Amino acid sequence: MPLKLNVITVSTRPGRVGPKVAQWFHGFAAAHGGFEVEAVDLDSFRLPIFDEPKHPRFQDYAHDHTKAWSASVASADAFVFVTPEYNYTPPPSFVNAVDFLFREWAYKVAGIVSYGGPLGGARAAQMEKLMLTSVKVMTVPEGVSIPLPTHMDKDGHFQPSPPIEASAKAMLDELVKWAGALKPLRAG
Repeated sequence: MPLKLNVITVSTRPGRVGPKVAQWFHGFAAAHGGFEVEAVDLDSFRLPIFDEPKHPRFQDYAHDHTKAWSASVASADAFVFVTPEYNYTPPPSFVNAVDFLFREWAYKVAGIVSYGGPLGGARAAQMEKLMLTSVKVMTVPEGVSIPLPTHMDKDGHFQPSPPIEASAKAMLDELVKWAGALKPLRAG
């Protein structure tokens, strides 16, 4: 059975750029061939601020949005978060989505495609990696940082440069290795 990668569009903000970057990365990851790739848009789950009456470690969810989010995360061996940087930090949608679950994240691997100003979302990516370790997600040091709007064409489509594509390939190569290596831990 092939390893499964969820490419998660993190931004839920109206007018967001995330779906354009995620669409590119989804196609790039599919062409890479290391994973079965699924596009996941966090906005489609409509997660409110954490509203479950029980701690996520029990996996006893009361709400349909949580059950759907749980099934999506549980189905993957690896994740790539396509994320903006808001005020030098991760967007609240990322923090909330991670906090909604616990066991579903464990012993999986993640990479981050970040975008935003001159640093390409790098500050948010570093904080997201720290948060992911608390739910037992291994994060790879390889990542993709995209300064915007320099990589958008006049029609608003994302145009990756060769260095961005090289970074994406390096990250995917590492994700495949780690996802395979962690699979026995998830089976136990």
